[in-house]
This record gives sequence, C-alpha cells and structure tokens, in this order.
Amino acid sequence: MTKRQKRMVAVAGLILGLGVAAALGFTAFRKNMMYFYTPTDLVGHSLPANAKVRVGGLVVTGSVQRGDDLDVAFTLADCEHSVPVRYHGILPDLFREGQGIVATGRIDAQGDFVADEVLAKHDENYMPPELQEALTTADGKHSCAPFKSVMGS
Repeated sequence: MTKRQKRMVAVAGLILGLGVAAALGFTAFRKNMMYFYTPTDLVGHSLPANAKVRVGGLVVTGSVQRGDDLDVAFTLADCEHSVPVRYHGILPDLFREGQGIVATGRIDAQGDFVADEVLAKHDENYMPPELQEALTTADGKHSCAPFKSVMGS
C-alpha cells in the first residue's frame, strides 16, 4: 500500500468515525429533549407514556391545595384550558396564585400533570416566549393575567 493510499484510508476512517459520533450524539439529544407545552397544547396532544415535558402557564387563583407532608395540588392554565398539577416537594419562594410558572414532569393515567420540578419566574417582565405568546391577545396585552378565578371570569 502506498503512502497516498494509507492517507486516504486514514481520512476515510476519520470521516466515518465523525459520522458515527454525530449520529450517536443526535440520537442521545433527541431522546433527552423536552418539549415546552401550554395547557391548551397538552389537551390537544396525545403524549407517549412517560414522556417528560415542560408545561407553562398561570397558577389559577383558589386552586392551590396543600396536602400531607410536601404534597401540593394546583391548576395550571392558559387562557383556554387548564391542567391539574400534582407536586411533591418544596415550592419556589416566588410561587403563588396568579403567578406564571414552568413545571417539568409527566402526564399520569388520570390526565393529571405530575411535576418533578416547579420553577417560578424570577422577574415580573420575564416569561418564556411560548407562554408569552399563548397568553397575549392581538393588541399585545395579556388576555387573562392576572387570574381572578378559575377559567372564564
């Protein structure tokens, strides 16, 4: 084998190795990717079993129920639909009714969102772009913030 042929085999091996590494990386990325949904999106989608997702919306006023230990149940809504959420853990200091939050978790067999993590916004001007869009009317104002009662009032 000539020196040139050896070099071509080495380059081909390098390109093949990079291709395999890229394919493995994209596969791992796709499996670990979490999509952001609003409550309306969740109502309209059928998610695969145990799919981990993020859902964002506003905590409906009067919906927070504290149970035994660190169990909390509340309703998360956008302007059209609401989703019951269950969480076991310490809630962020900024968590309150009417507050925009993002929760990470899964939908259970009863249709409730079981959160593993709850994040409250840090600044009153910040909101994830997808949630901002879902809660904003055509004139650029929040159409249902702050919530005064459960959906529709």
